[in-house]
Amino acid sequence: MHDILIEKLKRPTPRYTSYPTAPHFRGDFDDATYRAWLKALPRGSSVSLYVHIPFCDRLCWFCGCTTKQTRQYKPIERYLQSLYKEISTVGGLMGELTEVTALHLGGGSPTMLEPADFAALRSAIDMHFDVSPNAEISIEMDPNDLNEEKYDAMAEFGVTRASLGVQDFDPKVQAAINRPQTFRQTRTVVEVMRARGVASVNLDMLYGLPHQSLATIDDTVAKVRSLKPDRVALFGYAHVPWMKKHQTMIDESVLPDVGERFAQASRAAELLTENGYRRIGMDHFARRHDALSRAESDGSLSRNFQGYTTDDADALIGLGASSIGRLPQGYVQNTPSTHDYQRRVDAEGGLATVRGLELSQDDTMRGWLIERLMCDFGFSGDELRSRFGQPAETVLEEADALVKSDGHDLFVKDAGAYRVTETGRPYVRTIAAEFDRYLRKGTARHSVSV
Repeated sequence: MHDILIEKLKRPTPRYTSYPTAPHFRGDFDDATYRAWLKALPRGSSVSLYVHIPFCDRLCWFCGCTTKQTRQYKPIERYLQSLYKEISTVGGLMGELTEVTALHLGGGSPTMLEPADFAALRSAIDMHFDVSPNAEISIEMDPNDLNEEKYDAMAEFGVTRASLGVQDFDPKVQAAINRPQTFRQTRTVVEVMRARGVASVNLDMLYGLPHQSLATIDDTVAKVRSLKPDRVALFGYAHVPWMKKHQTMIDESVLPDVGERFAQASRAAELLTENGYRRIGMDHFARRHDALSRAESDGSLSRNFQGYTTDDADALIGLGASSIGRLPQGYVQNTPSTHDYQRRVDAEGGLATVRGLELSQDDTMRGWLIERLMCDFGFSGDELRSRFGQPAETVLEEADALVKSDGHDLFVKDAGAYRVTETGRPYVRTIAAEFDRYLRKGTARHSVSV
């Protein structure tokens, strides 16, 4: 049955880490609106900070992030000076009325920072924000960047969760994506971070890579399991060379087809769940003790630009080039160019906002529904009405029509609740896309949904 469904439902769709998705942000958005939104955050609001370090010393060909390769440290030093200025500006606009409950360092490779710069960055954040003593502080790590001094610096920074990209441990696959990383390297990072008191470690795997097979999936999952990570993220490789030119370095003739991708994802999920991991949403796995697993159980699971999360902050503040933030009023995004980011921050009052979108009531309603589909695989019609009133009826009519037109038992209605079935879960992105009013209007291209 899945062979038929894959062909029918494999069309490109967003990953829905936001709604509306980033391609639909407006280019006429200005700093003045962002300043007003920051000032309007109510006293006592909780905020989450995302700090982007857009540099790598090696460009992985599979990467879909906004990053820049550099062999020299001077561009990073220069960038950090502008980042500190943006931190000062944003913190000043928000004042001391908010509390930071989560802080994430992403990239690129944040682990390229020198020990002294980790200390300077934490000092800048503490000077302008009230960071909760219980805040989750996470970092994306590249084992090739690390040494003892950096491990110490990250511990001093306060890291509580470490995230490492594994992708696939097979040397042939790694060579095809320009990401050499041995199992021994990865094991060392996990052991050292745990020895320094990091409470949570998560590993990222990919399927759909060049030369990848069920055999390499089996071997990689076995090695991942041996490290006992608290969480595992299993992402499908998004081959988008029209967006990420470095992906043209990947030989498309050795990429798995859609059927093989589906088989790889299914095998990895099966192995992980058989070995004590609980499936979270469409692509995360967590041990029973992990906060992500508890959030899935009690219905508080959320989704943002980092994927599935327990982060329930009132606002997400993006800092650094290309960073995206979400405030109650809508989304904002900084310019992706590091050069333009530095110019704007230095010359234009400490902000580099170039795109954004003010949310309408319909956006908020559909965003809530899509997030519930992505997190819970369903939603309550009564809760939708309670939250949004009469406008909910239009969306519920769309949901009823989707149930009626579904000939494969993927999306059903039970006593006023709408649910994605077990058969339909691999296609949840495609189901969510049925409620996306922007998707058919835009010209953005996306990766396949399977």
